[in-house]
Amino acid sequence: MSDYILLILGIIMMIVGIIGCLVPVLPGPPLSYLGLIMLHLSKFGQFSKSVLIALVAVTIVVTILDYIVPIWGTRKFGGSKYGMRGATVGLVIGLFLGPVGIIVGPLIGAIVGELIFKDDMKYALKAGFGSLLGFLTGIGLKLAASFVMTFYFVKEWIA
Repeated sequence: MSDYILLILGIIMMIVGIIGCLVPVLPGPPLSYLGLIMLHLSKFGQFSKSVLIALVAVTIVVTILDYIVPIWGTRKFGGSKYGMRGATVGLVIGLFLGPVGIIVGPLIGAIVGELIFKDDMKYALKAGFGSLLGFLTGIGLKLAASFVMTFYFVKEWIA
C-alpha cells in the first residue's frame, strides 16, 4: 500500500515540479527531484546512485543559476531590480492569460518596473528586454531540468 502512496506522491511532485518552473513561488526542479526520490523509494522504480547524484547536481546548479541568470540578464542590458520584480509580477498575471501571457506578461511587467525606476521609455525597453531574457532563460533551464527528471521518472516507472 505504501508503494502506491509513494508512486502517487511522486507523480504529484513531478507535475507540481513542472508547474513550479513557471510559478515563481514553487521550486520546480527540487520538487521534480523529490518526485524521483518517491519513485525510487517505491517498488516501481530504482535509480542508480550515479543517476541520483547527477540529477541532484543538476537540480542544485539549476536552482543556483535561476537566481544568477536573471540578474546577469538585467545587468547586461542595464536594468534594475525593479525590472526583475516587474517581470515576476507580469508572469504571475500572465499565467491567467495562457501561453501568450506567460511570455508577454513578464516583458510588460519588466518594462513597467523599469519605468517606475526611471522615466525613460528607451531605457525601459532595453532593460525590460534584458530582464525578460534573463527571466525566460531561468525558466527554460528549470523546465529542461524538470523535463529530464520527468523523462527518467516515466522511463523507470514504465520499464
